[in-house]
Amino acid sequence: MDQVDAVVIGAGVVGLAVARALALQGREVWVLEAASAIGTGTSSRNSEVIHAGIYYPQGSLKARLCVEGRGLLYAYAAERGIPHRRCGKLLVATRPAQVEQLRAIIAKAAANGAADLVMLTREQALALEPQLECLAAAHSPSTGIIDSHAFMMALQGDLENAGGLVALNSPVASAQCGPDGITVQTQDGTRLQTSVLINSAGLYAQTLALSFAGLDPAHVPPSHYAKGNYFTLAGRAPFDRLIYPVPEAAGLGVHLTLDMGGQAKFGPDVEWVESPEDLGVDPARGEAFYAEVRRYWPGLQDGALAPGYAGIRPKLQGPAEAARDFLVQGPADHGVPGLVNLFGIESPGLTSSLALGAYVAALLPAPV
Repeated sequence: MDQVDAVVIGAGVVGLAVARALALQGREVWVLEAASAIGTGTSSRNSEVIHAGIYYPQGSLKARLCVEGRGLLYAYAAERGIPHRRCGKLLVATRPAQVEQLRAIIAKAAANGAADLVMLTREQALALEPQLECLAAAHSPSTGIIDSHAFMMALQGDLENAGGLVALNSPVASAQCGPDGITVQTQDGTRLQTSVLINSAGLYAQTLALSFAGLDPAHVPPSHYAKGNYFTLAGRAPFDRLIYPVPEAAGLGVHLTLDMGGQAKFGPDVEWVESPEDLGVDPARGEAFYAEVRRYWPGLQDGALAPGYAGIRPKLQGPAEAARDFLVQGPADHGVPGLVNLFGIESPGLTSSLALGAYVAALLPAPV
């Protein structure tokens, strides 16, 4: 049986960031990825936004790690030449009641450490984005965008330079957790002995955790899947910044984001689904997109939107339930030495990834 210091399950952006953090501590780290490439799940099916840390409850992991991770991510991207842009975003109120919501959001952001949001009048917002329609807006200059795949490639490079490796096409079947360490078995029968196991399997983290012998299943929360559909814009959008409506239940509303090439996309919406494999985009959902987008961009023309792609948010709450924080369970929570489970790592997981890596590494004893 092969022996390795640490095994990380899942080569998404968070799994790679955690693996990098462990490898930089001097551990030998193997990342086991079920797919044939890194980052093919939630990490490649999102808005690629660097979030400022605006929406989350004060003191929550999402708030703390987003603000910390944002600074780390901008610095890392600049140091490594990863394509990114601090373009800023406008959070817009299109109904009178939403103006007060904006003020509350600005106060929440300041409490979280995102203290640079500024309230704009309608005229000030339109001076920045003339095609916009709103009653007022909050300007977040610290919001940006990043090439998430280039970022993940850099994380993989750091891991490999530190002596770690990523094993693709290596789905994990089970693990046996005991007093002498953890034995991980892949679906092809390969067995690895390790003292550290990180479950960063995203949408499949709960299913996987239930296969860990020695872990009380009472520590594994239910899985809920919120699908987010995206539609792409034909032609170039007349906006230089990201445009977000006031947040809605389970998501941040149908917002406009830009990629590094300037291509605009709208989404995600919220569609609760039973399976994490449900990734098709129903063109009929486009009608609702037109209605939502025209609240803040009345100039959107008929026929300008085309179905793009969909991603699934790994939610810890179901429909109509209050939003839940990241759930990072270490040995102090479940009593299994060396095991860390990451559940419900949705947005702002990309922004928080480097901070999450450091957070997880700190839950474990220092390597000997």
